[in-house]
Amino acid sequence: MQQIGTVWTSLDRRKQIIVAGAVMLVFLGVLAMSRLITAPSMTLLYAGLESGAAGDIVRSLDQRGVPFEIRGGSIYVPGSQRDELRMTLASEGLPANGNRGYELLDTLSGFGTTSQMFDAAYWRAKEGELARTIVGAPHISQARVHIANGSTNPFQRSVAPTASVYLVSSGADITSDQAKAIRFLVSSAVSGLAPENVAIIDSNGAVIGAQKNAVAADTADDKSRQLREKVLRLVEARVGTGNAVVEVSVDTVTKTESIRERRFDPNGRVAISTDVEERSDSARNQSADVTVASNLPDGDGAGGDESNSNATQTRERVNYEVSETELEVHNAPGAIKRLTVAVLVNGTRSVDATGTEGFAPMPETEMEALKELVASAVGFDAERGDVITLKSMDLPVVEPQGTLASASIWQKVHFDAMSLIQMAILAIVSLILGLFVIRPILTKPVVTTALLPTGSLPEPGSVLTGEIATEEGGQFAPIAGQVAGGNVPALASQPGADPVDRLRAMIGDKQEETVEILRSWLEEGEEKV
Repeated sequence: MQQIGTVWTSLDRRKQIIVAGAVMLVFLGVLAMSRLITAPSMTLLYAGLESGAAGDIVRSLDQRGVPFEIRGGSIYVPGSQRDELRMTLASEGLPANGNRGYELLDTLSGFGTTSQMFDAAYWRAKEGELARTIVGAPHISQARVHIANGSTNPFQRSVAPTASVYLVSSGADITSDQAKAIRFLVSSAVSGLAPENVAIIDSNGAVIGAQKNAVAADTADDKSRQLREKVLRLVEARVGTGNAVVEVSVDTVTKTESIRERRFDPNGRVAISTDVEERSDSARNQSADVTVASNLPDGDGAGGDESNSNATQTRERVNYEVSETELEVHNAPGAIKRLTVAVLVNGTRSVDATGTEGFAPMPETEMEALKELVASAVGFDAERGDVITLKSMDLPVVEPQGTLASASIWQKVHFDAMSLIQMAILAIVSLILGLFVIRPILTKPVVTTALLPTGSLPEPGSVLTGEIATEEGGQFAPIAGQVAGGNVPALASQPGADPVDRLRAMIGDKQEETVEILRSWLEEGEEKV
């Protein structure tokens, strides 16, 4: 500390200000680096939230006293608390996605609520519940559902409901299969809503999946992919993973047909009704002679002839109808017209005694067995013109690129690139200030006046003269200098060790000469007085 104080007093005002400023900058640099080291590493908590939901998150974090940062539309929290905060906020229903479900109906009271108000709240709750379900998928970040229900108008009973869904993906684009699933989800949740009446729109303003293909049968690509997966799984179970290549081509019907056929069989009769009519007639005839006696009241009539007749008639009528057959067939698109399957399997490799590697295809018996299995898996139909080609050839071995993934201790350490850059810059600035500003000033050689008695220093402006012996030859060398500002100039300017150490060594070797020089200085001072 004494040496530092001596050096400080030997500096002029300008150098003292420079040293003080440099020390202050070094102190601030060290303080900033310690601040960066002790500050928590901030990681992303939520991003892309709506304004209301983000405000609820910030208010909840502020109430808990958790430090956070807002960078644009993202919220950052300390990395050690991120997972715990997500679980805690989720238990409180945060972040709210802006879609309220059936809890809207809980706020309705029986007083002052009309049927129209209840219907509006019900459909709003239905839309919110559907949006919540859609957002639950990992590939969807935001969703809005709009349902147009025309059943509320009593004068339009034949109007079918329609719906539209707006989606924002969380990363990759939404595929047609995913849009198809969402379309069926919405249509199944709304009574009377057909899947083709649901429109799916992404954040780019494009309609995903044409509506005319919404409920159509599986396309040829879908069928070929399904059949390929079946065949590949079946073949790889025998030859091993990576030793088989399967390609399936499906030719499907792309038009809709409606066939109606009506046939009559004249040789086939069917009695549909039978009528039987039976008629009976009865008649009696009597003939006699006419006399006077027969005309008298009491006279006996003359005898005569008498005849009786009976007639019976039966009629049967049978109604027949010709046999009739009526057939109506509707053929929808998607039926398979022709199927082509190509399977390539790898053989076996062996090394002979000379070290030469050879290839041998699979035996024909195994190839026939695999062909039968493939035919059964795809539903082979020879009459339809299906073709199955099965070959055994040498498949090249492709070495995997890159290195195997392995766990590392550095994966558990979180590095913030910006913090590391800031720390490096502050460290470089502190090092530069310490090496090129403070160190040269503190290490500047200065001659000490400890050898001079107190009160006997020469006055400023006086000339310092004398002789001192050098280390080489032991001869006395004259020295002289101007004393300015009360400081003694350097006594030795020879290159080598520190001048102070050299002066002390020379004084120890030549004590008598040193005493004479000091005595001469004192005498000169007394004469001036």
